[in-house]
Amino acid sequence: MTLSIRNQIAGTVTSVTAGEAMTSVRVRLEGGQDIVAAITTDAAKELGLTEGSAVTALVKATEVSLANRVVEGVSIRNQIPGTVVDVVAGPAMASVKVDVNGGGLTAAITADAARELGLAAGSSVVALIKATEVSLSAA
Repeated sequence: MTLSIRNQIAGTVTSVTAGEAMTSVRVRLEGGQDIVAAITTDAAKELGLTEGSAVTALVKATEVSLANRVVEGVSIRNQIPGTVVDVVAGPAMASVKVDVNGGGLTAAITADAARELGLAAGSSVVALIKATEVSLSAA
């Protein structure tokens, strides 16, 4: 299946914490970073997720925010450091490609935000992704 979702990163499930309606799944990405996905418990069961399961983490580019450094005091579980590879900015929006140690992420942010953050190739950034915005696909 071909998807329009730009961010598709392979990994391995390291833990599954099931709740009544939602399940928290921790995934070790190929580059060594961890990402947490909060998915429905039904979905986790249907995917057969257990420790050691191979998965692909999927995140829409519009759900990736960028910061110049790790942000403290925020509920966002996923803060992945990386380096900007490319910035393509139009009058309203910018597409920012980020290398994240063994993979890549694309963030769709406003052109104003890209300018204010001073984003350019080589800039250090932290990709911020809410756990509820990470989908999983069984590999």
